[in-house]
Amino acid sequence: MKYIEGAWEKIAKAFAAVFGFLTGLYGGWSMTLAVLLGCMAVDYISGLIVAGMGKSKKTEGGGLDSSVGLNGLRRKGMILLVVLVAALLDQATGTGNSMFRDAACWFYIANECLSILENSSLAGVPWPAWLKKALEQMRDKEVEKPPDAGA
Repeated sequence: MKYIEGAWEKIAKAFAAVFGFLTGLYGGWSMTLAVLLGCMAVDYISGLIVAGMGKSKKTEGGGLDSSVGLNGLRRKGMILLVVLVAALLDQATGTGNSMFRDAACWFYIANECLSILENSSLAGVPWPAWLKKALEQMRDKEVEKPPDAGA
């Protein structure tokens, strides 16, 4: 029994060390970062719920597909890497603020919220028609390509 207690203590210390290291890399813990992580979790869970209902637009039959879920987690991992780069840019400027990290977080928070609203719509949860129309316009709007850098 004592061995198990010691193992749990070591696991807790390792978790705390990793969490502390990652928090330091991201420039410290902030409410903006917490909101982003919360939105990412809600988006993933809402996607699972929609797929469980057989209404997913990401699979042929609309159901659960582990490869689609894994791709969603990969995408969220890439988001966190972009936020990490933004946090490193903040640290490189030496200004002591989190301008780049927070801007990146808010951009991805907006995207995650749009996805949550889309998932809730697929699940049959009602929401204002004007908001649905605005989201559809944003989804259907063609993304403009940046001008050629060599020109």
